[in-house]
Amino acid sequence: MLSLEILLTAVVTAAACALPGVFLVLRRMSMMSDAVSHAVLPGIVIAYFMLQDLNDPRLIVAAAVTGLATVALVELLQRSKLVKEDAAIGVVFPVFFSVGVLLIAQYADDVHLDIDAVLLGELAFVPFDRFMWGALDLGPKALWMMGGILLVNLLLLLVFYKELKLATFDGALAASLGFAPIVLHYGLMALLSVTAVGAFEAVGSILMVALVVGPATTARLLTDRLDRTIYLAVGLGILGALLGYGLARALDSSIAGAMATMQGVQLLAVIAFAPRTGWVAQSRRKRQQATEFATRLLTIHLLQHEHEPDAVTECRRDHLLMHFNWDQAQADRVVRHALQEGIVTEKGPLLQLTNGGRQLAQRSATTF
Repeated sequence: MLSLEILLTAVVTAAACALPGVFLVLRRMSMMSDAVSHAVLPGIVIAYFMLQDLNDPRLIVAAAVTGLATVALVELLQRSKLVKEDAAIGVVFPVFFSVGVLLIAQYADDVHLDIDAVLLGELAFVPFDRFMWGALDLGPKALWMMGGILLVNLLLLLVFYKELKLATFDGALAASLGFAPIVLHYGLMALLSVTAVGAFEAVGSILMVALVVGPATTARLLTDRLDRTIYLAVGLGILGALLGYGLARALDSSIAGAMATMQGVQLLAVIAFAPRTGWVAQSRRKRQQATEFATRLLTIHLLQHEHEPDAVTECRRDHLLMHFNWDQAQADRVVRHALQEGIVTEKGPLLQLTNGGRQLAQRSATTF
């Protein structure tokens, strides 16, 4: 039962993080998730000092306000033209996070605001913090919180899907149509802030960033359609969470660390084996293009010598090694491709063009 609750919390958190993550990746603002996830800490601490209750939902509001302040300050520094965006993020979020750490160390040392839990999280402890309705046990608090955040993220995405899509791909057009891209931008950042603080106690800041950026980036490599990117990001986030939990069980290690690792493994796998953009596919295409180019050279060579007295020598397969400086494997590959395409025929040691091969050679000769 405890394992199921841990898995459900991880799955819900992964789905909740993936939804805003898609738009952050498309807007090239992935590192903003790292900035916001750390910078909301002082908002939580200050709100706790005022409310004296770690379970008060207004802590999420305070965290969202701090997240928006982080975004606004980063953009202010960027618009000054003196600091680039990556440098602005690198300056702002350590300052905010350090302020939160100092406030905890100085004024809340006896309160359960643990820095390690904020950074690394501990999913194994999720089942022990229960949501009680009188005498009724409704399950882990983290599961209910992240479930609520997932529903909010999903609802807002459905309501503002067209506006977010247009503002993400063409902000100028969105502004001309009256969609207020600035409001949508800060609304997305507020959503990210709420998601970040909700994921704090359950999975920690590090895994939260991995769940926001990893699945969305991986999905983006697999499709160019926004709707499919969202579906794939949610699915990959959930799959990485499940695989990570299995890895953590097998190694008896950190659950959050294993889940973050599996998000990276998924990304590397797609980078290597994606059908269109993967290294394997690109290597295969380059090899195919090289073979096709070499085949065209072969047809031109055969066309030039097919009626010449030296055709007996020039049109031999073994002559290709010397004439084109090919090795045996390359020569065999080119000839095999030409035979399969019906461009040449092989009669004994001699290669002869077919009608189709002769036409290809003539076209290729004019192109080259």
